[in-house]
Amino acid sequence: MTEALFLADLHHPHVGDTVALRGEEGRHAAAVRRIRVGETITISDGAGTGVRGPVVEADKASVTIEVAEVLSAGVPDVRYHVVQALAKGDRSEQAVEMLTEIGADRIIPWQSSRSVVRWTHDREERQLGRWRSTAREATKQSRRLRVPIVTAAMRTRELVELIPQTTVALILHESAATTLSEVALPTSGDVLVIVGPEGGLTDEEVEAFTHAGAHAVLVSDGVLRTSTAGVVALAQLQALQQRVSKAK
Repeated sequence: MTEALFLADLHHPHVGDTVALRGEEGRHAAAVRRIRVGETITISDGAGTGVRGPVVEADKASVTIEVAEVLSAGVPDVRYHVVQALAKGDRSEQAVEMLTEIGADRIIPWQSSRSVVRWTHDREERQLGRWRSTAREATKQSRRLRVPIVTAAMRTRELVELIPQTTVALILHESAATTLSEVALPTSGDVLVIVGPEGGLTDEEVEAFTHAGAHAVLVSDGVLRTSTAGVVALAQLQALQQRVSKAK
């Protein structure tokens, strides 16, 4: 059975320390997952540090482990930032879930021209909470030590300003003439991937992004859903990046 991972604050842990999991995560571990003394679990701070060890105490609302191993996920050389256009229904959350599982470092909600969904100020706070909760749960499910950053929603103008700050910026577009495998990828830095909504990108958006330095790329011979396009692109990027890193 795969060991469970939970999220909690960690303060410079060392082997031999005891770490208590309390609050909502502690109750979930004790009452829902029914973690018992003797089981081995992992606790992460969501920022790259984790501890692994056997449970030495358990009650109805908390579990305590003795640290047998301190884990660390170093800062990657290449960091992936995915701009996800707002989508209707639960497609946005599906995208956040899968992007987290596959290893996105940052997820940026985007209010695109053709997004059916519109976030008002009040709605944005609620929806951001859902996106961030989804990212946390997907981090635990995929046993990652880092929870991706989910930023506040951006408008097109803000994305245009962000593009020059990245090492490579890519626009997923079904009409692009360049495939992802033809793009020169960096060995370090920030890679930005822009995913459009169900209705697609407008010509004005594509023009603004390319003028700022982004490149339109093709990742499939079919038209993908907004909830899967970023995942497909990120999987391809990671595979191609391994080749680039090995070749350097």
